[in-house]
Order: sequence, then C-alpha cells, then structure tokens
Amino acid sequence: MRIKAITMKMGILSSVLRNKCPRCHEGDLFLTKNPYSFSNIDKMPDTCPNCGQKYWIEPGFYYGAMYISYALTVALSVAVFVAMIVLWHFDIKWYLGLNFTAMAVLFPLIFRLSRSIWAHIFIKPKKQATQENA
Repeated sequence: MRIKAITMKMGILSSVLRNKCPRCHEGDLFLTKNPYSFSNIDKMPDTCPNCGQKYWIEPGFYYGAMYISYALTVALSVAVFVAMIVLWHFDIKWYLGLNFTAMAVLFPLIFRLSRSIWAHIFIKPKKQATQENA
C-alpha cells in the first residue's frame, strides 16, 4: 500500500513538472510544449484532449496561480542571493543584474509551472480502477 501511495505522489509530481492534465496525467495543459513561444505562452485548451476535464473551471480561475508564481519567484531570488554570498563576494549591483537575468530567462517556465501547480491543487486525479481477485 505504501509503494502505491509513493507511486501516486511521483505520478502527480511528474504530471505537475511536465504540464500534464491533473486528472488523467496524460493530456497537455498547454497548446504548445515550448514555453518560450511567447505568442502562445498562456494558450490552454478548454478541455483535456485525453479525458475531457475542463481546465477553465470558472472565470478567472488561474488568477490564483499568481500567488504560486510569486512564491516561486521569491524562492528563486533567495537562491540567487544565497548563491552569491556563498560562491562570490556579494555586491548589490551584481545581485540585481543576475537576479533580473534569472527572472527574465525563467519567466515562461515559472508562469507555466505556477498554472500547473494551481490546477493540480483544485482538480483531483481520476481514481484508477483496482483489479479484484475473484
């Protein structure tokens, strides 16, 4: 039973990181796989192409993903700050430059990851059918 729970959690984590449907873990959350295609960065299908789960549960559903994005951005800024203190001599100009560059380069990934996390919080996975031994 414990192995099944660990496998399920790894499946959810994998689904979040690969931007897959929170319900079936197979359909794509975004129309394009490339997060750096800026014209399509936020384009999502209305439903999962695999299981039919609606991605837009209510109007403005993904506004809450901004909180997740904020937390990820703060974590990245703290990581850059700590790395600068540990690896190099700290200088505010270098920190601001490196932090700005990291945020600019990783923005599309953070944007999509925050939407994926938000969807996985509110859309529950489909229960897998269990085989009964007769």
